[in-house]
Amino acid sequence: MANLRNKVVVLTGASSGFGRGAALKFAERGANLVLAARRKDLLKEVAQQCKRRGAKAIVVETDVSGLDEIERLAEKAISEFERIDIWVNNAGVATIGRFDDVPVEEHVQVIATNLLGTLYGSHYAMKQFREQGSGTLINVGSYLSKGSSPYHASYTASKHGIRGLDTSIRQELEASGEDEQIHVCTIMPTSMDTPFFQHAAQHTGHRVRPIDPVYDPQLVIDAIIRVAMKPEPEVMVGRSAKMASVLGKFAPMLLERKMASKTHKNIYTKASREASNEGALFEPTDEGEGIRGGWLDEEGNVQEPEKNGGHWGTIAALAGSAAIVGLALSRRKQIQEKLAA
Repeated sequence: MANLRNKVVVLTGASSGFGRGAALKFAERGANLVLAARRKDLLKEVAQQCKRRGAKAIVVETDVSGLDEIERLAEKAISEFERIDIWVNNAGVATIGRFDDVPVEEHVQVIATNLLGTLYGSHYAMKQFREQGSGTLINVGSYLSKGSSPYHASYTASKHGIRGLDTSIRQELEASGEDEQIHVCTIMPTSMDTPFFQHAAQHTGHRVRPIDPVYDPQLVIDAIIRVAMKPEPEVMVGRSAKMASVLGKFAPMLLERKMASKTHKNIYTKASREASNEGALFEPTDEGEGIRGGWLDEEGNVQEPEKNGGHWGTIAALAGSAAIVGLALSRRKQIQEKLAA
């Protein structure tokens, strides 16, 4: 799908962050857009920006945690454009705090929005793709689709679920021989400068903030466009996520301890005090309307890790060492097997 001109794209979470940025990029490439989110006024603003770029765009106010609303979104897309070529499940929320300090209804809402919302969208997208014989499903997961972090229990669970869902659907497509025409892609970013953290609920007594280093959201936006044009099964975005993924493969318990200490320090010693709140979990908020969240420096440069590499520098060194040890052990096993034969 190298050319996006006149392709029909359904995009959830389109009012801010990755969704807003991806909508504008799709519009620049001539796609037709079906924009979904809870903040209708912002959606209309994004739609106008898309139209100024020469694209057709319609707005569908949608809470992805409701199955009936996702069904209506799919019906609107088909009614307006008669097909769906790309469906991007991007909407996501979080509640941050010690697992048992967070009200259980907030955990449920995170799962309903992130995992069930993605499942609902994926279901209607796949039904349409099979009917028309082609299509690309893009689901936005997280580095936490593979890893984990304290104080993000339901968010981590939801993102693990998204990766598992995508893997299973890809296996079905491969088994049926449909994987040449229908594609399922998982985008897994690390900390990005978006309004996500302004929208998150928190029960730590401190302001929610991303873990350094924080990356430019344009990296994720570009990844979404890239896999829409040339599908890839999984894409990790952000160097720190890639390093942690390597370490997690060879030394998972070491990574688990490092993530625990880093996240705890980030929340409880660096962040300013703030009362507990529900963020944008149940109702949309006026805060955080743009692509960026303001976590980068004044020049717009990506924050670098702490002096001498800091936490992620340590992880990089550990990841490299773990990879070398892993390869050595693998090689030794191969030699032993040959000798035994």
